[in-house]
Amino acid sequence: MKKLLLIITLLPVWAFSQNTIQDAWIYFSNKPEANNFIENPLTMLSQKALDRRIKQGISLDEKDAPIHASYYNEIKNTTGIQILAKSKWMNALHIQGTFEVISNLENKNFVSHIEFADKTLNSSGVSSRVKKNSKTFDASKKLETTENYNYGNATNQIEMLGGEKLHELGYTGSEMTIAVIDAGFPNVNNLDAFAYLRDNNKILGGYNFVNNSENFYMGNSHGTLVLSDIAGNVSNEFVGTAPNASFYLFITEDASQEMPIEESNWVQAVERADSLGVDVINTSLGYTEYDNPNYSYIYADMNGQTAFASRAADIAFSRGMILVTSAGNSGNDAWHYIGVPADAKNVFTIGAVDPNRNIANFSSFGPTSDGRIKPDVCAEGRNVYVIDAIGQIKTSNGTSFSSPVLCGVVACLWEAFPDKTNLEIMDLLRKSAHLYNNPTDQEGYGIPNITKILEENEIIQNTDLTIYPNPVKDYLKIKSASSQVDIKIFNVLGKKIMDKKFTNTPNGINLDILTSGIYIVRITDEKNKTTRKIIKE
Repeated sequence: MKKLLLIITLLPVWAFSQNTIQDAWIYFSNKPEANNFIENPLTMLSQKALDRRIKQGISLDEKDAPIHASYYNEIKNTTGIQILAKSKWMNALHIQGTFEVISNLENKNFVSHIEFADKTLNSSGVSSRVKKNSKTFDASKKLETTENYNYGNATNQIEMLGGEKLHELGYTGSEMTIAVIDAGFPNVNNLDAFAYLRDNNKILGGYNFVNNSENFYMGNSHGTLVLSDIAGNVSNEFVGTAPNASFYLFITEDASQEMPIEESNWVQAVERADSLGVDVINTSLGYTEYDNPNYSYIYADMNGQTAFASRAADIAFSRGMILVTSAGNSGNDAWHYIGVPADAKNVFTIGAVDPNRNIANFSSFGPTSDGRIKPDVCAEGRNVYVIDAIGQIKTSNGTSFSSPVLCGVVACLWEAFPDKTNLEIMDLLRKSAHLYNNPTDQEGYGIPNITKILEENEIIQNTDLTIYPNPVKDYLKIKSASSQVDIKIFNVLGKKIMDKKFTNTPNGINLDILTSGIYIVRITDEKNKTTRKIIKE
C-alpha cells in the first residue's frame, strides 16, 4: 500500500484532477478603492457597528472595505468558474472549477494566490488526510422584564455559572445583540417559547446563506434548540441565560452534507454580524472531516492559522466581538480534539460538563496543535435542558448546548461591564474559573464563576449603599452611611457622563441633564462600592 501511494504521489497533478471540480479560495492582492470606503464608513458598517469599534478603540482598516467590484466581476465572467461565497476580510472568493481553469486565474495581475481545499493540490500541500468526526451537533406568553426569574428546568445550568446574579442586578442582555450561526431555526417564528422575542421585536433579522434566501425559519432544528438555551422563555418552566437580548439568526450549515462551502458561509455570516453591530456570536458548529476526504483536516491543521474559518474568526475578534464556540463532541472518538473554528486563538471555546460539574466524556480535548490551551472554559452540556422545534422541554447532550448556555452569560456580563473590551471580558471569565491555576486538556480553565467576578469587582449590590428609584424620572436617591459619596454615570457605550462628589440630601441627585435611556451608575462611599444599571424616563 505504501508503494502504491508513493507511485500515485509521483504522478502529475493533472493526471487525476484536470476534469474534477475542485473547491478553492482565490485571494486578491489589494483593494484599490479601500480609502474611499474608510472615509465613508457608513457605506460599510452600521452606526451600531461603528459604536462598538469606538468604544473599544478599534480603527477601521482595509479589511472592512468590500472586494473590488471589477475583480469580482472578472472572476464571475470567467468560463468554467462558479462563485460560491465571498469574504471582504480575507479579500477572497470561494470558487469551484477544474484544477486547470482555477490555476489559470493565478496569471491575473490582481490575484495574490489560490488555495485549493484539497491541500495536496497546493504547492505546500499536505500529503496525508485521515478520517475524522465532524459536526459538533447530532441531528438530534410574553414575559415582563424582571430581575427574579423562575428558571424551572434551566435552573442548574445558569446557577452553575452564577449567571442568575447578573439577572438579579438587571443585566439580562437587554443592551446586547447576539448572532446565532447554525443549521436552521424552524418554528422560532411561532413557538410560544420564543413569543417574548417576537412580541418585543428582539429578532432583528437574519439570513439563510445555504439557500441564499431571507427565510431563516427553516432547516435543521439544531439552531432552534441552541437558541432556546440563550433566549427560550416558558413561564415558570424554562428561562434562557440572556432572555432580553436581541438576535440575528444565520443559517450557514447544510446538515445534509459536509463541504468547505459551509466554512465560507460561516465567514460571510460573521462579516454580516459585524456590519450589523452584533456584540456576541454563538457558533455550535465545527469542522474536521468533509465528504471529500481530500478536503479534511488533520490535527496539525488545528493551529488557528490553517482553516479559512479560523483565520476569519481572529479577524472577527479584532473587530471587537466575542465569538463563543463549541469545543466539539469528539472526546471519545479517534479524532479526539477540538475542530474548526474552535482552534482559533481568540475564539472563546466551550467544553461540556454534567449537572454535577464533572467533565462530559464526549467533550473534545485540546490543546491546539501549536500548544495553546483549549477549550477555554466549560458549561453544562450533558443532560442540559433545551426546547425543541415542537416546543417540548427536554434534555440533550453536546457542547452545542454548553456553548449557548455560556454565550448568554457572556452577553449579560459584558452588559454589566460596558467599558471593558472583548478580551477583558474573556479574561474575567477565564480567571474566575475553578481550574485557572491548573488547566487541563479537556476542561481548559474549568467552570467560570460569575459571583466571584462580581464580588472581586465590587459590583454586587451592598445593602449599606443603594440607589433608587429605578426607573427614575428626575431625582436619583442614594442610601449611604457616609455623608459624602462619589458618583459616576456612564452611557451604554461606556462614555462617562457625570463624575462628581455628592453630599446626601433628601432630594437625591438631579438627573435632568440626562436624556431618556439606560445608564450605568457607580457609587462609592467610605466603605462600599456599587454599580447599577438605571433607566432614565
